[in-house]
Amino acid sequence: MKKKTLEQKQLLSQVKQIAEGLAQTFAPFTEVVVHDLLDPAHAVLAVHNNLSGRQVGDPATELGLARIMDPEYDQVIANYPNRFADGRQVKSTSIGIKDSDGQYVAALCMNVDLTLFQGFQSALNMFTAVEGTTPAKESLDPSGADAIRSRIDEFAARMAATPRSLKAEDRRTLMKELKSAGLLDVRRAMDTVAAHLGVSRATVYSDAK
Repeated sequence: MKKKTLEQKQLLSQVKQIAEGLAQTFAPFTEVVVHDLLDPAHAVLAVHNNLSGRQVGDPATELGLARIMDPEYDQVIANYPNRFADGRQVKSTSIGIKDSDGQYVAALCMNVDLTLFQGFQSALNMFTAVEGTTPAKESLDPSGADAIRSRIDEFAARMAATPRSLKAEDRRTLMKELKSAGLLDVRRAMDTVAAHLGVSRATVYSDAK
């Protein structure tokens, strides 16, 4: 790794402060990551509101490497579609930070977990519905897993959280709601719940007690 100049160290320090402020403002549904592009093998310098599972010291992404190779690479790439490793839909923005020589020093990246907003949308649709009755849903049909995920998203939205950021107490309340709605009778319900919450099946069974 090339030795950093004082200017580059100051830039990295300032970007870390900006990232922390953004993360606190947009918690819990936006992950904010700081990349040190001067150390591509260990580029991840900070991760706030960790939604992707990335860790400090992880290597640079393809986008980071592209900036390292080409100082003329776009400095701002906003609102591009992305996905976390488990398939969750993400909206990402990446901002490259250059020093006075025009070299990329850092990248500030924001990853918005769209599942929370999909839950908001479902909740709003329910709230604005004007029909007097809602057709009964068969909880054992092939779409049962989708119904479970939708109910979890709606619950997390009410908690102003993402499914994966729910605390143990909230998960226990959620399990009671799922059981009351008959959704735990769906085939492989516990597997679906565990995957959507990002916890083990054992944790789900414990929360359901």
